Amino acid sequence: MSTKRDYYDVLGVDRGADAQALKKAYRKLAMQYHPDRNPDNKEAEEKFKEVSEAYEVLSDDTKRQTYDQFGHAGMNGQGGFGGQGGFGGQGFGGFEDIFGDMFGDIFGSGQRQRRRGPERGADIRHDISISFEEAAFGKKASIKINRTEECSECNGSGAKAGTGRKTCPTCNGAGEVRTVQRTPFGNIASSRPCSACNGDGEVIETPCTKCSGKGHTRKVKTIEVDIPAGIDDGQMIKLSGQGEVGSKGGPRGDLYLVVNVNPHSLFTREGNDIYFDMPVTFVQAALGDEIEVPTLDGKVKYTIPEGTQTGTVFRLREKGIPRLRGNTRGDQYVKVIVDTPKKLNEKQKDLLREFAAECGEEVHEKKRSFGQKIEDMFKKK
Repeated sequence: MSTKRDYYDVLGVDRGADAQALKKAYRKLAMQYHPDRNPDNKEAEEKFKEVSEAYEVLSDDTKRQTYDQFGHAGMNGQGGFGGQGGFGGQGFGGFEDIFGDMFGDIFGSGQRQRRRGPERGADIRHDISISFEEAAFGKKASIKINRTEECSECNGSGAKAGTGRKTCPTCNGAGEVRTVQRTPFGNIASSRPCSACNGDGEVIETPCTKCSGKGHTRKVKTIEVDIPAGIDDGQMIKLSGQGEVGSKGGPRGDLYLVVNVNPHSLFTREGNDIYFDMPVTFVQAALGDEIEVPTLDGKVKYTIPEGTQTGTVFRLREKGIPRLRGNTRGDQYVKVIVDTPKKLNEKQKDLLREFAAECGEEVHEKKRSFGQKIEDMFKKK
């Protein structure tokens, strides 16, 4: 028995889902499991293949009808109508080919018009690096991408000026070539895309010399984009219709701009809040003081109370990162780090000893070695 999951379950749609719902579900899952977003992740790779296979079948009306009637058996030849040795695999056509061959002479030529129609262009991914501040407050950026553009010489037709396209003589405009194979069960018809016209049904008489008949060329395109305030590292911006050019009048694909935010020398970010370690002296922490704290908006004054301990955290409201599609900001959290003085002179040490005695504390200083005592003796002379 097949161990494959139901294609509708794979895409997370009901069996009556229309083409738009199928496409929406597929795009969401394909983005989630795409290998580019999940490098070296075999599980994600298998999920991506499973989702793509499910969409390939359900987005094709003929395949979907067969699948709805026969399930996976109708697609892969396990006791059904697909795969090698079945009616839907290599060398054989589906049911429509069989009936087309049997009744073609009665109802017509038996050839179906399956010319390739307009096709949407491919999507493009482009990475952009911005600073911590630019991510916080947004910016206008100019990016350059290498993409396909409609040929200016032939306006995308692929044909040299003054010439055009004509019906493919190999398939007579059908876009596919049909063959009939004799078997013990009778004549079985199969079809494949016409290799002469690549399934278009038409061929170019004289190809355009600039694009060699492709109808498009590659160019570097400069695109202006608004980076929104509050965007985070790894998030994507979708620019609809800025991908590769479509074929036969099909729409362009989309451009997905992946944002990489450079780390800051002072601040770290968690969501819309930022964190900062603020060093203060022992005296400031003990007596309290008005200090200047760096923020994304510049320095602000803050009064720390006397007796502030190291590790104390205070909050500066609305000094964090702006929220996407919102009018509020996160907060800035400032952690106090008391800087213990080093290399004190004797007078400073005496003052600290007096302070300790006043507080009733006993200070057990590290005893000097014999060598240090000799050194101190010569210093006094």
